[in-house]
Amino acid sequence: MTPIRTLPALLLLFLASLLAPAASAAITQDDLLPVDEAFVLTATAPARERIEIRWKITDGYYLYRHRTGVEADAGFAAQPLQLPKGKAYRDEFFGDVETYRGELVATLPGRPAPGTDSVSLKIKYQGCADAGICYPPQTRTLKVALPPTAGDAFVPLGGGALAGNLLGQTPQAGMDALPLPEEQAFAFEAIAFNGNELLLRFTPARGYYVYRDRTSMALEGAQGVSLQAPRWPKGKAHRDEHFGDVVVYFDQAEVPVPLKRDRADAVTATLRVTFQGCQTDGICYPPMTRRVKLAIPSGTVTPASTPDTPAPATVAPPPTATTPVDATPDTTTSAASIATDVERTRPPEEVLARNPRGTSSLLVALALALTGGLILNLMPCVLPILSLKALSLAESGREGGDARRRALWYTAGVLVSFVAVGALAIALRAAGQALGWGFQLQQPWVVGLLAYVMFAVGLSLSGVFAIGHRLAGTGHGLASRRGPVGDFFTGVLAVVVASPCTAPFMGVALAYAFTAPTPLALLVFAVLGLGLALPFLLIGFVPALASRLPRPGAWMDTLKQVLAFPMYLTAVWLLWVLGKQRGIDAVGLALVGLVLLALGLWWFQRARFAVAPLQRALALALAVSALVPLAMLHRLPAEIAAAPTTEGHAAYSAERLAALRAEGRIVFVDMTADWCVTCKANEKAVLNTPAFRELLATHDAVMLTGDWTNVDPAITAFLEAHGAVGVPLYVLYPRGGGAGEVLPTVLTQDGMRRAFERAAR
Repeated sequence: MTPIRTLPALLLLFLASLLAPAASAAITQDDLLPVDEAFVLTATAPARERIEIRWKITDGYYLYRHRTGVEADAGFAAQPLQLPKGKAYRDEFFGDVETYRGELVATLPGRPAPGTDSVSLKIKYQGCADAGICYPPQTRTLKVALPPTAGDAFVPLGGGALAGNLLGQTPQAGMDALPLPEEQAFAFEAIAFNGNELLLRFTPARGYYVYRDRTSMALEGAQGVSLQAPRWPKGKAHRDEHFGDVVVYFDQAEVPVPLKRDRADAVTATLRVTFQGCQTDGICYPPMTRRVKLAIPSGTVTPASTPDTPAPATVAPPPTATTPVDATPDTTTSAASIATDVERTRPPEEVLARNPRGTSSLLVALALALTGGLILNLMPCVLPILSLKALSLAESGREGGDARRRALWYTAGVLVSFVAVGALAIALRAAGQALGWGFQLQQPWVVGLLAYVMFAVGLSLSGVFAIGHRLAGTGHGLASRRGPVGDFFTGVLAVVVASPCTAPFMGVALAYAFTAPTPLALLVFAVLGLGLALPFLLIGFVPALASRLPRPGAWMDTLKQVLAFPMYLTAVWLLWVLGKQRGIDAVGLALVGLVLLALGLWWFQRARFAVAPLQRALALALAVSALVPLAMLHRLPAEIAAAPTTEGHAAYSAERLAALRAEGRIVFVDMTADWCVTCKANEKAVLNTPAFRELLATHDAVMLTGDWTNVDPAITAFLEAHGAVGVPLYVLYPRGGGAGEVLPTVLTQDGMRRAFERAAR
């Protein structure tokens, strides 16, 4: 069999290899554990001069050695922490690191002060899950009882109940009161106020408080009746040592919850509410779930025109920095423990993407992946590359075998590249890197290299150089788009340039891929590539479509030269992105490299037919020397994005967002990047217009912009908390609290107006 005939079989085998493990993979993957269940922390003192800190690490999770540290209070003169040797591996960003699995036992030697019977430890650590999600850095405070000195009577610390508990703050002198049971610390009641509204009442005990934004609720067993967004009363802004600026209730809070009704008759249902609270200067309780049976009287059917603003379906507790180590959080909240907010509205497909639990979820993800890949062909970022392939197929449109061969090799390049980029992204995220989809354009050297490639393609199309037959298919396919390697390379280039764009439906499929087992994730990436390559596959294999292509002729030389200019413009755009990342010095270095590249290619073309092997070698060496300026880019500091200066517009930070929400303001969060073409289109059409600025002013709203042009762990954490794997991401937070609404990736003025009206209610 010839290589051309075996390629379809190889592609089928490739997809089958992904499907085979997918059929047997555990597609009912458990949700991510709360951090204190993944890493169970305890501390004991076998001797007065030695404290042992122990982490029991759940299977599928690991801790970083270099992220682990312990500080003791002034009553214990501690020596350096003693850590065992971990498993070593090379991390691209952190360098040589070590990790721990199963169990970690660290020893803190030291000398307690005379009369000291307990030590407070401040413990810092960070870990990740093999599923590809890393927890934020954790801080815990443990109070450890020391063994009595000879002749002393041993008295258990706090009756023994507080020993080993995780405390929210360093215990204060004289604070020896035991925490109340959660039923006594936090009372909860609910009644059906009328047929169209429930009334919830949270009553924390004196010295306790409840978080506003760590609450979720659902109505079970009420067919045709569901909850709308709760109407929280004004809370108290509270500065939390671990969680930052939050809104809490120290006193009783009554919360009306409107009902959405599709039926008017009376129903019996169970209200399930999950919330979280803390003891002032004491422990934080794990998320608590209460259920109340309600007899809801008959009510009025909700008009169809009423906007659907359901109550959040899952609770998003803060990182449980103060949760007791022996607490067992409600299992319904396990996957949400690292999120900072839960979206108020989310398409069902995206819920499936974040919770891959069955074949139906996989089929939805694959269908959305295929659709997203198809739409990706229309995105501006990929059109310059696709124009090359269109010209190639037009040239071979009357040659059925040649068109099929080119389509197959192009498809192979797309599939292999999509799977490779996806696998690399998953691997980097599993290693704890703050990366998402489109991560390659966050690396300045990649941006510069792509600018070189686009510039070289443009020079080839303009006739400045052409690689001869002596180099066979290696570079010939890039210049003239003939030969298997050239078609394959065109597919690779299309994926590298197109992947930062997030087409509609593509983001949902990617969200599934980043949470699914590896075989299923690779299958989703392969189907995304299949969608991107599908139009050219159809042209290559359907004679009726191929026959509609124009006949080859002299017009193709003119078209080839015209197509050089989109390549030059793409190179200019990439240089602009490079300038945003590393400043004008980086652009200067890249321009020097482009001149060297052009000179080397021009010289090589001049000496191609001459008997001058030395000249050709020197010309190639000159072209290769263009890579030297790229190697110098990493020495340049990252460019600091200019802070927004317009009224009602500020740079994103988690602290700023929390403060604005505590004030009861409407907040619009815009996560963008300079290399995101969709982001720039939305800015031009909507976000940078007078109409949108007037919309902000009318509703007294604030816009926070996060720039993801460079790697930014804070923005990556925000994206992950909202189930997004890339930009753009737009979240609108309503007035007076409540979870944010994730808006479509393609914005319209009318859609924004309606969203702000919902947020103002």
